Amino acid sequence: MRIYLDCCSLQRPFDDKSQPRIAVEAEAVLVILALCESDCLKLISSDALLFEIGRIPEQDRKDDALAILKIAEETIELTIEIEALAGKLGASGLKPLDALHLAFASASKVDYFCTCDDKFLRKAKSLEGLKIKVVSPTELVMEVDI
Repeated sequence: MRIYLDCCSLQRPFDDKSQPRIAVEAEAVLVILALCESDCLKLISSDALLFEIGRIPEQDRKDDALAILKIAEETIELTIEIEALAGKLGASGLKPLDALHLAFASASKVDYFCTCDDKFLRKAKSLEGLKIKVVSPTELVMEVDI
C-alpha cells in the first residue's frame, strides 16, 4: 500500500505533545513510519515535500523531516501534468502548496494521502474525482489492516 504524508504529518512527531490530539496524531505517525520501515507500507516523497521541508526555519526539525524521507520508496519529480493537476485542484479552493502535494500524491497513484491539517482535510475529502483516499494519521492507522 502506497502512502503520502504531507509536511505537517511528517512533522507531527516533533510537535508539543501536551495536547491530547497532537499526542495521538504523533503516535499514529510513528506507527505509520514503523510500518513503512518494515515494508508493510510504502512511503512516497515528492519535490514538493523537499521544497516545503527546505523552508522549515528550525534546523533540527528540518533534519528530522529529511531523515524520515530517507525511508521513502520513491521521490516523485515535478512534471507538467502534476503542475496542471495542481492548478485544477487550486482552482477548487485549496492553497497552492496543498494542491501541489495532492497532485503529486494523485499522480503517483498512492492509496492514501495523509494530513493533520483539518481545513485541508475537509476540503480534500470533498473533492470529486480523486482516486486516492484522504485521511488523518489516526484514520490511516485505523484503515491499515496489517
